[in-house]
Amino acid sequence: MLYQQACTLEYQKDLQGAVNKILEAIKIAGDDPMLYTKLAGIYTDMDKFDEAIAAYEKVVKLRPNDAFVYISLGNIYETQGKYTEALGAYKSALQIFPEYKFNYLNIANVQYQLKDYKSAIENYNMFLGTYSQHAEARKNLAATYLANNNPDKAAAEYEILYQKNPQGFDDYYNYGTALFETKNYEQAAVMLEKAIERDNENTSAHVSLALSYQELEKNDLALAQYEVIFKQKPNLQSLRFDYANLLADMEKNTEAIEQYKKYLTSFPNDGRAYKNMGIVYKRTKNYKLAIENYEKAITLNTSDADMKKDLAGCYHMLKDYPNAIKYYDEVLAVDKDNYDVKVNKAIALHAMKKYDDAIALYNDLLTVKSSDVVENNLTEALVSQGNEDLNLHNYSKATEEFIKAISRGTKDSAAYFGLAKAYRACKINDKATEYYEKAIAMDPEKTIYSEEYAEFIAETSAPAKTTTINETSSAEPEILPAVTIKDEAAEKAQQQQAETAEKEKIAKSKEFITLADENYKAKQYEASIKNYKEALALNPSDEVTLLKIGNIYKLQDDEQNALDFYKKAIFVNPSYTDGWFNLGLVYASQKNVAESKKCFEEVIKIDPQYAYAYYALGLAYETEKNNAEAVKNYNLFLKYTKDQDAIQDVQNKLKKLQ
Repeated sequence: MLYQQACTLEYQKDLQGAVNKILEAIKIAGDDPMLYTKLAGIYTDMDKFDEAIAAYEKVVKLRPNDAFVYISLGNIYETQGKYTEALGAYKSALQIFPEYKFNYLNIANVQYQLKDYKSAIENYNMFLGTYSQHAEARKNLAATYLANNNPDKAAAEYEILYQKNPQGFDDYYNYGTALFETKNYEQAAVMLEKAIERDNENTSAHVSLALSYQELEKNDLALAQYEVIFKQKPNLQSLRFDYANLLADMEKNTEAIEQYKKYLTSFPNDGRAYKNMGIVYKRTKNYKLAIENYEKAITLNTSDADMKKDLAGCYHMLKDYPNAIKYYDEVLAVDKDNYDVKVNKAIALHAMKKYDDAIALYNDLLTVKSSDVVENNLTEALVSQGNEDLNLHNYSKATEEFIKAISRGTKDSAAYFGLAKAYRACKINDKATEYYEKAIAMDPEKTIYSEEYAEFIAETSAPAKTTTINETSSAEPEILPAVTIKDEAAEKAQQQQAETAEKEKIAKSKEFITLADENYKAKQYEASIKNYKEALALNPSDEVTLLKIGNIYKLQDDEQNALDFYKKAIFVNPSYTDGWFNLGLVYASQKNVAESKKCFEEVIKIDPQYAYAYYALGLAYETEKNNAEAVKNYNLFLKYTKDQDAIQDVQNKLKKLQ
């Protein structure tokens, strides 16, 4: 009767009255577990958790094999945040009634709160093995994967939930976070945008969205997100590093430096910020501040070889060659085969007039690969060292160096002039004459060559000094004055001979080119290349022939050789637009969009009306999904082109892009 009255009072929401009736009943039947179970339930509804626990513990003593009593205890402990006690209660229930699968969900939820993610994951999966459609359990499992640094698995679980019920899905932020951490930035941005639509004050969502846009190079969208973030949380200093990186990528250099400095006020020992400031200063050619920041960064990260390479480059640009070499050597200590660093070190040694060291390094580099820059620098170093040895009267060594320079095909008349002087000093007059004449033929405007040659001729042609003895006189012998001999007719003849020889070389070169063109038309490509190269042997500075060879290699899909010959063409003539354009086409074929753009921009710099350079740039920007720049360049192409077929194609492109 009292139990029934208690149930009635409970139904009427008179919970205290119900408790009183149960307590009266317990006085009569104190060993009835049902009374304590009811009492515990009412106490739970009244949020009197300690009293409820005491009642359930009485039930446990009276009915120790009742799993659901332990589950009820676990629920109360979990509500109180006593997760260890809750876990103990749920595990007791599991021992009694392991077939009750919902208890695995209880255990997993508590283990999640205790940060025992591995065990929680096992139990969520145990539960979902039976109840695979249980959305809350799957959502909790996804959150656990995310907390356990398994974002790929978290994303997979969120994807199941989203696909099952896209209209009811509401965990866009966590789904977006999981996608962001798996570097699926495109899809992460979609989910994070939805999260922000639901809660614009979710700063963390704005942060992840900004970083996603940044990774996708959607810089304007990222910038807008950063503005929202710092409006919501102006003291979020930890994010200013990424914000500064974005500004630097957008070439907002002043703003980037400002943000790096703000970041460093809170994180003064983060070498990355100093390094990136160094990069910005270097890009703006403020080498002194670049060096200052690189030096600070290196004190915080002594093993960053790339940074040391940049630092060496800054010292190099300031012509502080000793410090440049110091850092080049530090890079080479950990990367001994770094070709570019070796080249720069050799150039620095060259600039310091340490020619022997530079020559040794240039020679070493040429064993690795051919390079026009290294080849030319080696020749210049040999000439410079030869002149230095000449001044030191080391004629044998000077002769050897000048001969090496000349054998490399140098067109520097100084090498021939230096060799002439070395032979003259060694009294090898026929050789001296030969090389004086070659120097003059190569550079007739340099009067010092002809003047010294004239002195040499006078010296070697003067009659021997004699002494006249007068039997009656003891006077000193007469010294004959020096005579300068100048044979204008001979000089003119030599000049004419040189001009005739040069004309003959050009004529022969043209013959080879004509033959090569015919072979090309007949698709005899190997023969054509051979003939073009024979022409180049006679006229190495013919940029058009260099381009033709590159074109054949490109036709044969030999892109490396094509690149080499296009580079040679623009080396001998830096203003050769077709050479730059074809070089850009090869880079574009290799998917090297950045280098191809540089080439096409160089074409436009030389010839602003070179229509197809704008077309090629438009394609490059379209590849990068930079539609604004693509449209701009396509319009410029239409402005300058006369190709009617191409005009229609580009107009169709513009309709799609605009």
